[in-house]
Amino acid sequence: MRVRALIVEDELPARAALREFAASVNWLEVVGEAADGTSGVRMIDELHPDLVFLDVQMPVLSGLKVLELIRHQPFVVFTTAFDDYALTAFEFGALDYLLKPFGIDRFLKSLDRVKRHLDAVKNAEDVPALKTRAASAIESMRSEPLARFFVRDARGRAVPIEVENIVHLTAADDYVEIHANGKSYLMNITLNDFERRLDPARFRRVHRSHIVNLDHAESIEPYDRRLLVRLSDGSEVVTSRDGARVLKDSLF
Repeated sequence: MRVRALIVEDELPARAALREFAASVNWLEVVGEAADGTSGVRMIDELHPDLVFLDVQMPVLSGLKVLELIRHQPFVVFTTAFDDYALTAFEFGALDYLLKPFGIDRFLKSLDRVKRHLDAVKNAEDVPALKTRAASAIESMRSEPLARFFVRDARGRAVPIEVENIVHLTAADDYVEIHANGKSYLMNITLNDFERRLDPARFRRVHRSHIVNLDHAESIEPYDRRLLVRLSDGSEVVTSRDGARVLKDSLF
């Protein structure tokens, strides 16, 4: 029996990887792709997939909010760049959890688990249970700040970043440029979403486009009714006027 799968993932490289890896599994058929949660809800209810590869962290509608809104009840494999969502995924009852960026070996291992489960359980009939679990998982998601995540470097390798090593972050459209360990990395997430995962005692949003790690601030000085923050990697960030006011209120 072929399993009909839908990909709901806002990160283009992850969608491409899922599509490519799924093509190598003869019992799996990808019936569609959605690049955001809103489209994901519509496509899940229209296409009735057996399985959904679902990004946990998406703009507007998170993966868990998608599961609260859908009428059709698929099985779920979560994907995310943040490894501290693993507990939430398994508490929810997802069949598996793929930490981005993942490779073919990890994907096929996940599909082995999916196949064993689908062979044992033919359908997901408990509609209220899925919605209830999603709502419960949202409420019980860990509130501790992010400690570690993975990014791809210029050679395509998965590189762990300890949050304490981040010097500053800069918005770049729908991406965040992360400056850490003397290098910079791009991650497909908004600065607002990233900010919600950071420790507010350590990180400050000093400008619409900039967050700085105060542990890496070497000096803060007046700069034309704003503030100039000099950081440990030699970079300088000029705050907005509102950012300067917030920084002064919290530090001085």
